[in-house]
Parts: sequence; structure tokens; C-alpha cells
Amino acid sequence: MKKSRPNRILVPFLLLIAAIVVAVNGWLALTAVNTLIHSQSWVDHSWQTINQIERIMGSARDAETGNRGFLLTGEAQYLEPYTAARRDLPGELDHLHNLIQNEPAEQGNFEVLQSTVIRRLDLLEQGIELRRRISTADRVSNALQLTGSGKEQMDNLRVIADRMETVEHRLLADRMTVAKSSATRARYTMAFASTLDFILILLMFRYFVRERRMRIASELDAERLAVARAETEEQAEQVRSLNATLEDRVRQRTAELETVNHELEAFSYSVSHDLRAPLRTIDGFSLALEEDYTSIVDDTGRDYIRRVRGGVQRMGQLIDALLQLSRITRAEIDKQEIDITQMAESIATDLKDQNRGRDITFNIEGGLTAVADPGLLHVALENLFNNAVKFTSKLPAAIIDFGWDPQQNAWFIRDNGAGFDMYYADRLFSAFNRLHGDKDFKGSGIGLATVARVIHRHHGRIWAESALNHGATFWFTL
Repeated sequence: MKKSRPNRILVPFLLLIAAIVVAVNGWLALTAVNTLIHSQSWVDHSWQTINQIERIMGSARDAETGNRGFLLTGEAQYLEPYTAARRDLPGELDHLHNLIQNEPAEQGNFEVLQSTVIRRLDLLEQGIELRRRISTADRVSNALQLTGSGKEQMDNLRVIADRMETVEHRLLADRMTVAKSSATRARYTMAFASTLDFILILLMFRYFVRERRMRIASELDAERLAVARAETEEQAEQVRSLNATLEDRVRQRTAELETVNHELEAFSYSVSHDLRAPLRTIDGFSLALEEDYTSIVDDTGRDYIRRVRGGVQRMGQLIDALLQLSRITRAEIDKQEIDITQMAESIATDLKDQNRGRDITFNIEGGLTAVADPGLLHVALENLFNNAVKFTSKLPAAIIDFGWDPQQNAWFIRDNGAGFDMYYADRLFSAFNRLHGDKDFKGSGIGLATVARVIHRHHGRIWAESALNHGATFWFTL
């Protein structure tokens, strides 16, 4: 009895000590985390301010470009960048002002930046109004002279923006130092608190295990046995239920797949027949107009007829591309070992025959093989090589390489053509997404989407690397 009395007093005492220690540790950890969050929020604030300054400069450059294009051509479509910048700049300036309202060092720079942007926009607006009222070359020159070259003001804007960014980068460095220090303190505080909690838990656990080892062990064994029995019964019931419904699910999924295939076939039939009929009619009557009424229609009319025929033929090409994409989606995969070097050389030979007036050099690595569906892989390579030939068409000498890169563990097709901005790389393999205008490079916008579909059906991966006017490299695996 004398031994049990201190035990009854010791247990509540230990629980009270544990509660106090846990509460203190929790408070210390919460304080450290709040400090870290506050420091990190100021770091994020600095990055937001720098990004906002860059957005304002980008909008100002867009306004300058759109204004210059309109003054030179008089075509309203060139005003779209100017109109968008004119609409967005007030909000962007207000957002920047809100970001730096607690930074006195930036207030003066912001006021100069805001007034410079407003003056430049007003001057651009005057030039636009003057250009709208006049059309002669001399007065267009006056409108250009009114708006000025924009270089001095844009240089001034860049100086102000650089000055503001310098201040923000200095603040960012200080804030990152504070955030790093806060993170270190938070880690040490939480580590210390966790260590204390862990030691306390170990002591209490040791005490309770020593006093109640047998009873806890028997209770745990009983609970585990009950849980295991319940889980076993539940799993057995699930197995019985799955066995009972598996055949129904297989039949249901098979019926759904058949329905989808029928719908795809119906779509392909509609595209190849129902949509082609009116296109053939339009093309036929346009051809009749072009051949039989040339002497009656003036030059403008003949140009309209050529445009109609060109649009119809482009629509036909789009339909062919869509049909090819649909067929690739539904085609059965028959994988074989393929001489991919021979396939690439055959495609290169055909492209040289189709472009006899061009200087195109194909460098194809020898001895390459792959396990893939021959028809689908030929479609993918043909589209990739066509893409390379198309985007090198403005060069006097095109160089196209094909081979295997052991470091990337992937095949590649590289050209020295126009390239593209990697900012838009995520849109590259989507249907109808084109990164170049149709006036520069003709195309349907389906080719790379078709390539991606073929690669994905082979459970592979495709990606691209490029820079504007420095060529492009397309990588793929199978």
C-alpha cells in the first residue's frame, strides 16, 4: 500500500509536467514559424515588385511598337498592342504603387516613372489622332515627328526601372538574410522543442511500460486480433463482390469502347464525306469562275477568287490532318524491330526531291534501330522532318541532323531554322497551336500534335529545345 500511494501521486504530476512542457514547446515553435512566414512574405513582396516593374516596362514597349506600326501603315490592327497597353498600364501602375507604399525609398522613383509613362502615352495618343486625320506622306512624317523616336523617354524609363529594381534587389537581399536567419532559428527551436518532447515521451513511456507492460500487451494483442479478423472478413467480402461483378464490368467497358470506336468512325466518315462535298462544290465553282470569267472580272475579283480557292484548299488540308490524327488514335499498335536509319534516309530523299531548288543537308546517324509500329513511326518522323524543312526554308543552306543521344537516352532531330520561344513550349504539341504566322510558314497546326499522339501511343515522351533564330531540337523516346 505504501508503494502504491506515491505511484498514484507521481502519475498526475508527470502528466502535468508533460502538459506544461508540450505547451511551452508549442508556443516556441509557433512563434518561430510565424516569424519565418513574416520574413518569407517580405521576400515574396520584393519579387512581386520586381516582376511588376518588368510588366510595366513590357506594356510601355508594346504601346511604343503598336503606335509606331500604326503611324507607318495607318492600319488599325497595329494599334492592338498600344490599346492593350493603354488599358492595362493604369492598373499596373496602381498595383506597383500599392506594392511600394510602405517603401519610402521607392516613392520618388515611382512618381517619376508614373509621370514619364503618362507623358509618353499622351504623346503617342496625339500622334495617333493626327495620323487618323491625315494621310499624306509629309503629314505622316509630322505625326512620327510629334511622337518622337521614343528612345530618350524609353531610356529614361529603363533608368528609372533599373534604379527601382536595384533598390528592390537590395531589399530582397536583406529580407532573404532575415528569412534565412528566421528559418535557422525556427529549425533550431523546433528541433530543441521536439527533442524535449521526445525525451519526455520516452521517460513516460518507459514508466508506463514498466508498470503496465503485461496489461497493455494483452490489450494490444486483443485489439490487433480483432482488427485483423475484421480486416480479413472485409477483404474476403470485397473479393467475393469483385468476383461477382468483374465480368459485368468487363462487358460494360467493352461496350463503352465499342461505342467510342463507332463514334470515331462516324466522325471520320462525316469529315471525309459530308465536309468534303461542300468544299469540292466551292472549289469547283471558284475554278470555273477563274477559268471562264477571267476577262469579265477585274484584278480585285480575280484576287478574291484565288483567295477563296486557297482557303478551300487549306480547309481540305486541315481535314486530311484531322483524319490522320483520328486514324492514329484508333490504329492498332503492331510493334516490330525497325531500321530507323533507313526509314529516316527514305524520308530525307523524298523531301530533297520535293525541294529541288533548295540547299538541304541531311546528317543521319547510321545503324539505328527501334522497336515500334512501322506505319505510325513513319508518320511521326515524316512530320518532324517536314517541320525541320519548313522552318529552315528562309535560310540559304539548311542543315538537319538525326541521331541518338546516349546522355539523353533519346532520338533527336535538330535543324538550324527559325526556332521558337521556349516560353510557349507547353503549347507546341497541341492541335491548332502555331507559334509562327501562316504568312511566314504555311501549315495546319496538326503535325506536331500527330507526332505527340504517336509517341504517347508508344508510351514514350517528346519534348523540344530551341531559341529564336537559333534552330530547334526535338527529342523523343519510345
